[in-house]
Amino acid sequence: GGPLSILKPCFLYLDPFLDYDQLDEELGGGGGRSGNGSACGPCEPDLCPETRGCRAGLVPDSCGCCKECANLEGQACDPGDRSVYYGLCGTGMRCQKDPRGGGVCVCEEQEAVCGSDGGTYMNMCQFREAAFSKPELKIRGRGPCRTVPIIKVPPQSQVNGSGSSLVFLCEVFAFPMALVEWRKEGRDVVLPGDDPHISVQSRGGPLKFELSSWLQIEGAGPEDSGTYQCIARNNLGSVSAAAVLGVLGSGEKPELYFRQ
Repeated sequence: GGPLSILKPCFLYLDPFLDYDQLDEELGGGGGRSGNGSACGPCEPDLCPETRGCRAGLVPDSCGCCKECANLEGQACDPGDRSVYYGLCGTGMRCQKDPRGGGVCVCEEQEAVCGSDGGTYMNMCQFREAAFSKPELKIRGRGPCRTVPIIKVPPQSQVNGSGSSLVFLCEVFAFPMALVEWRKEGRDVVLPGDDPHISVQSRGGPLKFELSSWLQIEGAGPEDSGTYQCIARNNLGSVSAAAVLGVLGSGEKPELYFRQ
């Protein structure tokens, strides 16, 4: 009978796939936006809760009276201009319909920008979110910042038994894009060279301006043990990361390869 019993259908039993007209009807026809519906009551701005830390800006709440934090890029959202179940997207975003139901916040401007802090932001929404906590941050230019390669995921040391197949992964960010090569310490040759049981594959991703490279060794033997380097370079410079491979022979123990 009290105000809470009126709110229950909205917040506890709401079907996320319910259309707005049906929702308005169940709430008594007011829809909540004007504050005249039975679910919201009269609008009293002085009673609105204080909002802080809203990195994507402010949007109207479900009653259209108060402001609440907008949803960030990648979060679920309500389509249109009404906050009903998930909430509304922030500045510069749209609610893109998901084939599985509902929607997700997507940035309208997908071009990368270079920040005055030397950091690359993959779209304007990421830049705005960073600028919320760094008010001094400005856009230095459109497109990513020019930078020497940065190894985001270095190859990991590993120990395997003889005859194993194994893979080293190296993920690199750079602009201009980097060239990635693999070398084994003690050999002055770019892998795979003419070795038929070693192969190298590279492709763009997983993110923009990144390159993923794999070194694969099929049927590894003790002679493959050693230190392998992923080397990334562009016209601004180069960087490398190393990993140790131990291939166990009969009676050998893994600890032999990782002693300090």
